[in-house]
Amino acid sequence: MRNPLADKVVDIKPSGIRKFFDVVSEMKDAISLGVGEPNFDTPWHIREEGIGSLQKGKTYYTSNAGLKELKTEICNYISRTQNIQYDAITEVLVTVGGSEAIDMGLRAMINPGDEVLIPQPSYVSYEPCAILAGAKPVIINLKAENEFRLTAQELEEAITEKTKILILPFPNNPTGAIMERSDLEAIREVILKHDIYVMSDEIYSELTYKGKHVSIASLPGMQERTILINGFSKAYAMTGWRLGYACGPKNIIGQMTKIHQFAIMCAPTTSQYAAVEALKNGDPDVEMMRNEYNQRRRFLMNAFREMKLECFEPYGAFYVFPCIKEFGMTSDEFATRFLEEEKVAAVPGTAFGDCGEGFLRISYAYSLERLKEAMERMARFVNKLREEQK
Repeated sequence: MRNPLADKVVDIKPSGIRKFFDVVSEMKDAISLGVGEPNFDTPWHIREEGIGSLQKGKTYYTSNAGLKELKTEICNYISRTQNIQYDAITEVLVTVGGSEAIDMGLRAMINPGDEVLIPQPSYVSYEPCAILAGAKPVIINLKAENEFRLTAQELEEAITEKTKILILPFPNNPTGAIMERSDLEAIREVILKHDIYVMSDEIYSELTYKGKHVSIASLPGMQERTILINGFSKAYAMTGWRLGYACGPKNIIGQMTKIHQFAIMCAPTTSQYAAVEALKNGDPDVEMMRNEYNQRRRFLMNAFREMKLECFEPYGAFYVFPCIKEFGMTSDEFATRFLEEEKVAAVPGTAFGDCGEGFLRISYAYSLERLKEAMERMARFVNKLREEQK
């Protein structure tokens, strides 16, 4: 019998994020700090709107690109937060989470052999989606000494005549790094010089703890060459609703909508009605959750200082990325021992790219009580490792 599988799919490694969590689910008294999912319930008024849509029988398909009312609210949201104006009819597409938007955007724009620049450490989907779209992924290794920001020099050195798209993953998962306006202005010059496009994944845009998030699409000359991707999972605690969106030039959004039409039809109708309510009345909920995350962020940074564990201060998302190089073991070895000996699950930095070696991703999308217990266990584990080194 012939091989039924596609080589390029077989060659893609499974996500490194989930490796430890089958073990955790069977381990008594274990604490998981690995999954990037808010511990908050979706705010009740948003859930109520979804329930109401079901009660009213609104269970039909929407248009392929999404409810007009939702797309209008997305445009209003981006206008008030970033001062960017999009046309709701031709420049917005509602998707099944931000992940679908990444996949469709790459498939709509890539020809075989085109190169996609992917700064790492970063979200695990970018590289596989680029490969599935027929692109050659080109990795830019970000550096801890730059707070894992992308510099203009790093970008310039990675560009070739085949470069077509730069993925811009900020605020960043897993490092918590952000790009401020000055950082974006510097790389903007390189982008314009080489006539490349940007896919800006801004799913954590509301979870920024140093000033306000700045979208690269808001800079002069960038809106027409940027696909802005966002969604509702992180800011509104709506992970299971599976809803995101893409905004960009109408010729690109039109082709993405075609793919979406044939592959998906439309995003979940119930989720779309709930998202309208989130955008209209959800700002206080976002502020409350952001303040809670910031408190947890500060707690973890203080805990690492007390442990004398090196960790740059992250200003975005809900992750910290402490350095564990001093212990002379790989990130995978550290995470495995930490789980086996202290029953705490974290993600090895290498799950997000080879340059994540020597680091550990810890999510603080968990209660402060759980984080305190986890840090007590981590302090005990770190002290034990240091004793072993003597």
